[in-house]
Amino acid sequence: MLFQDIFLNFGFWDALEMGLYFIIVGYFVLLFFYFLLIRYRTSKKLYWLFFSFLFICFGIGRVFFIIYYFFAPELYTGTNGDEVVAFLMMNYRLATFFTWLGTACAVGVLGILLFPPETQEGKTRGGSFKDWFKNRNNITLLVRIGLFIIPVVIGILTLTLPESLFIDPDFIDDYGITIEPINVNILGWEYPLCRFLWNFIFMPLFVTLIPFIFLYLAWKTFGVLRKSYALNAIGFFLYFIGRILQGALDVAVLPHVRAILPPLIILLALLILVIANTYEQLK
Repeated sequence: MLFQDIFLNFGFWDALEMGLYFIIVGYFVLLFFYFLLIRYRTSKKLYWLFFSFLFICFGIGRVFFIIYYFFAPELYTGTNGDEVVAFLMMNYRLATFFTWLGTACAVGVLGILLFPPETQEGKTRGGSFKDWFKNRNNITLLVRIGLFIIPVVIGILTLTLPESLFIDPDFIDDYGITIEPINVNILGWEYPLCRFLWNFIFMPLFVTLIPFIFLYLAWKTFGVLRKSYALNAIGFFLYFIGRILQGALDVAVLPHVRAILPPLIILLALLILVIANTYEQLK
């Protein structure tokens, strides 16, 4: 049980990993309040609002992941497998949902940087539907909305699609449940279909997209902005690499490496992101 004297499902390395992720959650909360109350409150720029909610979404998602990986399995008594799996999957769905909401906020930041609202010309009034699409400002608006919506849709699908698309195959034996998982099979290796799509298809796309656009912005600018954009690219790249590594090392059954490497990479990424977005104050 969860409140028993001895935890049954994790040892030293699990405790170390959990502690590192609690530190990460603390940094997420701190960064949320910093960017919201100091940066956004004083500048009223939508950029900082997106940036602040990016961190709180990632933080909330990480809390649910901590429950999923460390605390929920302790509820298993040997006879309540269905209830424990339902609780596990609820936490996994919520964790993934908030993670993709955070990714949507990151894409929102990019949309503002690529197509700054204050630099766009006034909207044309009247005209046909065809004329509306000829307006470049309208096209950029659609691009910004489209980029933002994609991660949100993925998050909503995580909450609504059947559990069989997400459930860990090990749950079948560990908890004695009867759900038939829908897995992708690659040369005998099986992995839940939607987890495979989310973690190894869509997430790598955003891993590539977000840092690449920041690098593009660094290339197009000069001075402090160039260094800030370059550091943002490195920070986001390291963050998503840490997220992907956690799942990859879990699949590879490397608990010792998984306990240390991904959270340390994420902590380094957060440090770089803070430096990137306070660079002008550190000069």
